[in-house]
Amino acid sequence: MREIRYQIIAEAIRRRVVDGEFAGEHVLPSESELSEQYHASRVTVRRSLEVLRAEHLVESRQGFGWLVASNPLRQELGRLGTIEGQLAAAGLTSERRVLSFGFVSSPERVGILLDESTVLEVERLHLAGGEPFARVIVWCPESLGAELSRADVERSSFLDQLGVDLEGATQTIGADVASARDAEVLGIAEGSPVLVAERITRARGGRPVLVSRHVFPAHRTQFVVDLPIDDTASLPSGLRLVD
Repeated sequence: MREIRYQIIAEAIRRRVVDGEFAGEHVLPSESELSEQYHASRVTVRRSLEVLRAEHLVESRQGFGWLVASNPLRQELGRLGTIEGQLAAAGLTSERRVLSFGFVSSPERVGILLDESTVLEVERLHLAGGEPFARVIVWCPESLGAELSRADVERSSFLDQLGVDLEGATQTIGADVASARDAEVLGIAEGSPVLVAERITRARGGRPVLVSRHVFPAHRTQFVVDLPIDDTASLPSGLRLVD
C-alpha cells in the first residue's frame, strides 16, 4: 500500500525522536523549518506532527512550539525541602554543579531582606536524570557564609550547613521568560517560558537568613499543592494580584 506524504514525514521525524536527536532542549525545528527540510507544505508537516502527538511522542506548547513529549517533574509545596529531596522522591537521580561562588555587594532587594551590605552569592545548576532542571542563585549573610567553601555548597544544601535553627520559608512563584543567562545554563531558548520561585528562608524568631531565586523551564516543571476542603474558600490558595 502506497504511503501518503504526511505518513512518510511522520516516520522520518519519529526516527529522529527515537534516535535522541532532540535530546538537548527537547525542542523540534519549527513547522517552517520542517517544511523546508522535507519539501512539504506546513499543512502536511502539521498533519505529520499530529500523528506523532496521537502516539504521545511529541506535544506542542505555547512559546515553545513542538517538543519531544515528557512528563513534567512535580514539586510539592507543602513543606520546606531541597531540590534533591524532591527529585529523589520522584525516583530521579540529581546532580548539583556550582557555577560561581564568592562574596559580593548585596543586590538591592537581597540587601533589604537580609539587612546586609555584603553577601555570599552562589549560582548553581541542578540536573535531573542528567538534564538541566533548575538554575538557582542563593544569597547568604556574610557572617553565616564565612565558614562555607565552594566544595561545601556543591556537596549539600545550605539548609544542612547554616548552623542555625530554621523556622520556615516563604516561597513566591511566578511566570517569566528566560534571560540570556538562563538560556545558557538551562539549555533552552532565550525568551522561552520559565517558572521563577523566590524563597526567603527564616531562622527561629523570623530573621531572614537566605534569599534564593530558582528558575525552572516551564515545560519541565509543575508545582503541586494539596488543599484541604474549606467551604469558605472561593479563590486558589495563596492567590495574590500583581500590580
